[in-house]
Amino acid sequence: MIAKTQALRLLAAATALTAFAAPQAGLAQQEAAAAASADADTGEIVVTARRREESLIDVPISVTAISGDSLARTGAVDITSLQDKTPNMTLQIARGSNSTLIAFIRGIGQQDPVWGFEPGVGLYVDDVYIARPQGAVLDIFDIDRVEVLRGPQGTLYGRNTIGGAIKYVTRRLGHEFEGKFRASYGSYNQRDFIGSVTVPLGEMVSVGGALAYYKRDGYGKNRFTGAEHYNKDVLAGRLSAEFTPNDQLSIRIAGDYTRDNSNPRHGYRLLPNGAAADFLPLGDVYDTRAGVGDDNKVTTKGVSGTIEYALNDTLTLKSITAYRKGKTDTVIDFDGTPGPVLDIPSFYKDHQLTQEFQALLETDMVQGVFGLYYLNGSASGAFDTVIGNAGLTTLTSGDVDTKSYAAFADVSVKLSERFSVSLGGRYTSDKREGTVYRADYLGLRSPLFGRPTAVPFRVRTDYTNSRTDKKFTPRISASFKPNEDVNLYASWSRGYKSGGFDPRGDAIFTPGTVNGYKPETVTAYEAGMKGAFLDRTLFVNVAGFYSRYRDQQVTTQFVSGTTVVSSVDNVGKSRIYGWELEARAVPDRNFQVQASIGYTDAKFQQFLTLDPVTLTIKDFADQRVFQNTPKYTANVSATLGHDVDGIGRFTFTPALSFRSGYSLFEVPNPVLDQKAYQLVDASIVWTSEDKRFSISGHGRNLFDRKYRVGGYNFPGALTGNSIIGFYGPPRTFTITGEVRF
Repeated sequence: MIAKTQALRLLAAATALTAFAAPQAGLAQQEAAAAASADADTGEIVVTARRREESLIDVPISVTAISGDSLARTGAVDITSLQDKTPNMTLQIARGSNSTLIAFIRGIGQQDPVWGFEPGVGLYVDDVYIARPQGAVLDIFDIDRVEVLRGPQGTLYGRNTIGGAIKYVTRRLGHEFEGKFRASYGSYNQRDFIGSVTVPLGEMVSVGGALAYYKRDGYGKNRFTGAEHYNKDVLAGRLSAEFTPNDQLSIRIAGDYTRDNSNPRHGYRLLPNGAAADFLPLGDVYDTRAGVGDDNKVTTKGVSGTIEYALNDTLTLKSITAYRKGKTDTVIDFDGTPGPVLDIPSFYKDHQLTQEFQALLETDMVQGVFGLYYLNGSASGAFDTVIGNAGLTTLTSGDVDTKSYAAFADVSVKLSERFSVSLGGRYTSDKREGTVYRADYLGLRSPLFGRPTAVPFRVRTDYTNSRTDKKFTPRISASFKPNEDVNLYASWSRGYKSGGFDPRGDAIFTPGTVNGYKPETVTAYEAGMKGAFLDRTLFVNVAGFYSRYRDQQVTTQFVSGTTVVSSVDNVGKSRIYGWELEARAVPDRNFQVQASIGYTDAKFQQFLTLDPVTLTIKDFADQRVFQNTPKYTANVSATLGHDVDGIGRFTFTPALSFRSGYSLFEVPNPVLDQKAYQLVDASIVWTSEDKRFSISGHGRNLFDRKYRVGGYNFPGALTGNSIIGFYGPPRTFTITGEVRF
């Protein structure tokens, strides 16, 4: 009830601000196309949610679109900032990680980053699917916009967009010389340097690149090793070339590279380690006394080629070819103490090749896209589970190879001036081959992690198996426009996430692990309204949704004997319903308001899994909850601008975001779960009259709220009562200067 009251108060504040802004209507019409302008996000927004450019109002999908300039103006460093601006979404850096992404939309997602598991929210960079969460915490540079598509997007975006999709769209080069350089300094000795340039080589070819370096001391320290903790050391870059010999043909080649040498993140102990209470970390929640070490390196890189050819005014052909690979070497201290109570040294590797062909149809009455898709990928890795109290180590290693084929189509037909329907479908065939090896060793560490003479005394899992899953995922929607600026829509769709093999599967404890787990599916219903009012100075989007979720893939880990075992179950069924409201008032360029509120009610109706006490399958539906799914999310921000002759333009943007309490795992834990909290940010920006220079100041989490974004839960004496938490950033201040040329 408290969380609901807080959310409603925030909505009331947003409504009051919007009401104050609305009567000042009249000046936004001339800026209707300036969605990503340097001054403000005003007027109508164009998105590519259905693989073609459309007004946001016309798209019968719940979409939040935020320009790169808007994110930069508010001091956003990476895409996790979208969580504070998007209803019913959780987007965070994964537990024990610096650059691994976890994403949940409307209760559906996946927080387990081990190889072979795939996310439930798809991430796309320039229409290239990013299959692995490692290295997916993308920094905000050289970016045009981000689109967040809520609800299953399997028809157009594939099998693992069962919860939704995030589209990260980089800037196109164009054919004019331009560049910019941005430097920032802030709290914890933050030093960021970002530069980009576009160089035209004649009238048909342009080349460009962007380079970003992020360096920051830690929010805390490892009180055992002395190393920085929660620090940042990231180098990222992109290169691209565009060739446009005529109005019909466009070719773009792009490459990117990211190297993250930030120290590993270890947790903060929430309970003492039995009698060893002095093992609790000193200082605040960003400190640790982890003894596993401070070595961590994550690299990701990729190259893509996009070719578009317009056969005529009606039909355009498009090809997207991409290759990506990544590697992670890290250590995770599950217990947060100097000793090897529960330590996990590990590495991950992955690579993927994707090819997509599209045919885009555009007439006065019919618009659509038809396509073929192919993915060939592999994810592998290994880790030791070092349990010092037992003097034992369990090595887990293996790989999962995936080949995916799909054909899809989505067609919208305008039946009249006001009424249109959209029909779509995707047929997907996934073949997955999994190899899992798991063995016990006496002593600490296995041959893969520093003890070459170690010999296993027991093999727990050793198999190679394959499975093929096939699924058709349709989508139907209808739109009615009572006038040009209002769209009423309803949709029905199905989403699908492929089955697979548990990389941690323990064949001694759960012999059925060798058969893998089944796909999960969702059937979603949505109805909503999108509209522009008051001479297009007030934009409102409202949506209600209901989903039936089946065969949800849930990972359960617990201590069995002298090791930690894992099982992945298709636990049964659940239902999810809720609503979202987004409002944006743009009466003029000097005053704007944006606000949103989301509500999600998710409940398990059946949760069948192994009872570790009785070793029988039991329905735990009345004891389980959805993880990372707050019931309420809300945000409100306002931008006030003022021009000073001869000096330039000043803007001030305060922002407030709210999340009600949520559980970090399906099993509620009052020690670990996060209570409701609010975050307050503020930014002030000066831009010169010629828009070449700017200076901005950003304060984030101004009231220094401490809030958990992840955790581990391994209670008991053998594992050192290891209940630990990971936290979002503290209060920070940053000043940034930028020059454009």
